[in-house]
Amino acid sequence: MPEREDGEQQPQDGEPRREDRKQQHQDGEPRREDREQQHEDGEPRGLAGRVCVLAGGTGGIGSVLARELHAECVPLVLGYRRDRVRAEARAMELRGSPGAAIALVEGDLAEEETRRALLAAARSLGVPYGLVVLAGDPARPAGAAPTPAEMEASVRDNYLGPILLARAFAAGLVAAGTPGAIVLLSTMQGVDLFEGSLCYAGPKAALVHAGRLMAKELGGASDVRVNVVAPGVTAAGMAAASIRRGKYDRFVAGGAIRRFGRAEDVSRAIRFFLEPDSYVTGQVLTVDGGLTLRRDVLAS
Repeated sequence: MPEREDGEQQPQDGEPRREDRKQQHQDGEPRREDREQQHEDGEPRGLAGRVCVLAGGTGGIGSVLARELHAECVPLVLGYRRDRVRAEARAMELRGSPGAAIALVEGDLAEEETRRALLAAARSLGVPYGLVVLAGDPARPAGAAPTPAEMEASVRDNYLGPILLARAFAAGLVAAGTPGAIVLLSTMQGVDLFEGSLCYAGPKAALVHAGRLMAKELGGASDVRVNVVAPGVTAAGMAAASIRRGKYDRFVAGGAIRRFGRAEDVSRAIRFFLEPDSYVTGQVLTVDGGLTLRRDVLAS
């Protein structure tokens, strides 16, 4: 077999080179890698080109998720409540790397104007597909017990705003006849009992129940999936301050968990629920390293 100038052997009889043959299936069908990029109905796999809204997408966990989705060429709407400087810095960082379009929307999710703006921004980027509601507030009372005003504020921030946005997003998907995925962020305190967390855990537990109700109502032919991720003690976002104060050190020192969670741990769980053609809906995934299971298991 003759050699080329670069030392590679040149096939005879006009046959394609080995590396070219790799690009073809034996019977002329697309390669396995290419077939895996399509659903059975011919639709492309993956999230590339599917518009996703990340409410709270410029915070600790949201920023990590945004970077991962941007790398997959997902057009993103990043919602934030305040701290415009941080939000614009996050958007600039993403726009400086290859990926899809980025839009920023400022406002409180409990305000209808903000919800409308998020949905309008999503439509401006293409066909809305995914919604992740990361927004919330740690609802730490100023005193020993939360005041009625503090409890009302927590309900507004941790339940009402998120669920109203989810409902509006789902209504748009159903009206357009397009499938979609909604992921709500609760907390381990919303799925297990942690004393002293009434102000925060109550609304987050309600969010879990509402998410499962939505999954039941939106399942079937409409193909709108709703799932919940419940992070544990994560060194990002709202729990970061508590970790710095040493509030949860006893769980690592006592052997209940081997480390605190990372934003990437939560992001992977969210990404799992966003996967198109998923067969999972109405589920709650607790990402806490086993803390809710083992917090009574402390080394002596």
